[in-house]
Amino acid sequence: MSTDPSPRESESRAHMRTRMIHGLARSRHWEYAHHIVPPVSSSAAFRLDSVERGAQGFLDFAHDTVDAHDLIYIYDRLDEPTRGMLEENLASAEGGDRALCFSSGMAAISAVIHGLLRAGDELVTHHVLYGCTYSLFVNWLPRAGIRVVFEDLTDLEALQRQITSRTRAIYFETPVNPDLTLIDIEAIHDLAAAANKGRSPTECVRIVVDNTFATPYCQRPLEHGADIVCHSLTKGIGGFGTDVGGAAVVPNSFFNPLLLYRKDYGGILSPKAAWATLVYGLPSLATRMVNYQKGAHHVARFLAQHPKVEKVLYPGIDSFPQFALAKKQMHDPKGMFAPGSMLYFVLKDASPDGRHGREFIDYVAKNAYSITLAVSLGQIKTLIECPYSMTHATMPPEEKARHGVDPGGIRLSCGLEDWEDIVADLDAALKAV
Repeated sequence: MSTDPSPRESESRAHMRTRMIHGLARSRHWEYAHHIVPPVSSSAAFRLDSVERGAQGFLDFAHDTVDAHDLIYIYDRLDEPTRGMLEENLASAEGGDRALCFSSGMAAISAVIHGLLRAGDELVTHHVLYGCTYSLFVNWLPRAGIRVVFEDLTDLEALQRQITSRTRAIYFETPVNPDLTLIDIEAIHDLAAAANKGRSPTECVRIVVDNTFATPYCQRPLEHGADIVCHSLTKGIGGFGTDVGGAAVVPNSFFNPLLLYRKDYGGILSPKAAWATLVYGLPSLATRMVNYQKGAHHVARFLAQHPKVEKVLYPGIDSFPQFALAKKQMHDPKGMFAPGSMLYFVLKDASPDGRHGREFIDYVAKNAYSITLAVSLGQIKTLIECPYSMTHATMPPEEKARHGVDPGGIRLSCGLEDWEDIVADLDAALKAV
């Protein structure tokens, strides 16, 4: 292990795209003197040279006020080098203090929410969420005595009315899954800051943002005032659809409690899954996202002009309802507009049950070459799905109807195929329905 974790001068001057490829050259988790590609750890336990060292290691993980000195490797569930290197690089990409990786995105979200809130506390969240997050909030948090309040977080006056003395966190995705609604992070931060005046640190309202759709290449919520960022590493950061994982980027003050939670609940990311994201996913994120976006722009423009399409929602085209907010909030590390790779569109359909949308997706599943019917997103392959009946199935129909989740809505995650092939497959499906 390196004894000098301080960055080289050239490293500190490097752009984010370069840092994601090379990582932290002087990691506290590994010495890079001989390895160009960092090795994967394959040991569940680690050799200790004395009982005293073992005792100190277990003491470090026994409470949530551990000192800042390097943690001792004892057992994979506590800490290990491959996952640790990925965590350092994720924190750097998001511009945060520390990161912790989990076995899935939902494990990361669960850990953050349960780490922040106690029985009697309140969580305010946007009224449209990824289906599993919605299920967590309505099925499990109330059992822990946590009240969940759903609100339209684009309505700042409504949000302000919902913040009470018991509110401890505001949680949202931006862009929102599936319809790509944007939440103004800076505006939410200002409301939370006003509510926090006079509160003790343990009573403050924290802002938690799921940044999975955008990835740290297109948006860094901490720059806009968020306190914590969550990710599904399975999606854009992982990029290849081979491993499930999650992460939370947190301030130093929340790192130790979250580390304790992960130790006790056990939702760790395996070293092998961490290695894939460390070596293939994060280093290729910038290159992939640049090309994802090129394709997404062409696809969005094609769909926007098609007579069978009712509406197209993509933050990168000027017909997007929140285009000004997209240009303000979604940008790459060099400040260039970066609207991401996700699209949501609805076909013209007289039937209230969205039949044409489902028929369209079924046609794509059976006939398209460049588009695959599958959940997930951010992969090198273009993926299509019906959120209403698939990823957001846990939301009651009346809730989906009230909040604009259309039965025939179509979510498209643009991959790295030639955009002309994607458009050709979409065009053929549109002609068939």
